[in-house]
Amino acid sequence: MKEIPDASIDLVVTSPPYNLKNSTGNGMKDGRGGKWSNAALIKGYSHHDDNMPHDEYAKWQRDCLTEMFRVLKEDGAIFYNHKWRVQAGLLQDRQDIVHGFPIRQIIIWRRKGGINFNPGYFLPTYEVIYLITKPKFKLAAKANSYGDVWEFTQEMKNEHPAPFPEALIDRIISSTNAQLILDPFMGSGTTAVVAKKLGRSYIGIEISPGYCALAEKRIKQTQGSFRYNDFNEPTLFSGQL
Repeated sequence: MKEIPDASIDLVVTSPPYNLKNSTGNGMKDGRGGKWSNAALIKGYSHHDDNMPHDEYAKWQRDCLTEMFRVLKEDGAIFYNHKWRVQAGLLQDRQDIVHGFPIRQIIIWRRKGGINFNPGYFLPTYEVIYLITKPKFKLAAKANSYGDVWEFTQEMKNEHPAPFPEALIDRIISSTNAQLILDPFMGSGTTAVVAKKLGRSYIGIEISPGYCALAEKRIKQTQGSFRYNDFNEPTLFSGQL
């Protein structure tokens, strides 16, 4: 992201690794397997262990958000998807990551299903999307009629362990007039796929060669109005943030 010029991106849509293996009570550490006994998340990401000390993780994510905000135009926005969880018996609501950024709204993405291994709290059924905006950001016409609680079924057929549902990204992108969209944690390429379907340009950053290959395959199979980005560069980058 540091190679991207200031104020050059219309919209950022992303969901970082959640540092799940550093979490307590979700079955990751004792072999129960989180939500699914054979979940891909048990194996983890191919180039990221998802088990950073929490202070380091929070600093890393704040650094990432700072760069995302820098590259936004004055009418741009970041849709930053994360998940609240109970850590050591207390709610971890990510304020140590997002504090100080101009959050205009919190959108609740409600998921269907799930298993709870911890008897100390009710089954978590949602993730949160922080809408972090520059001053002149506005939604596309009529998009403000949507509520702030969205329900989408999780994507289960994607090889990535934690993919976005395409319908969720479609809701976000189509609710804006953004033409150039950045996803700095591209994963399997869902943001790019949806952007292409909607005739928008995109930049993806991903450190895993395997996920880059998967994203490129999905992008090639996607029908849509394709345009190069403002830098006239390939639409998918592979590199460390």
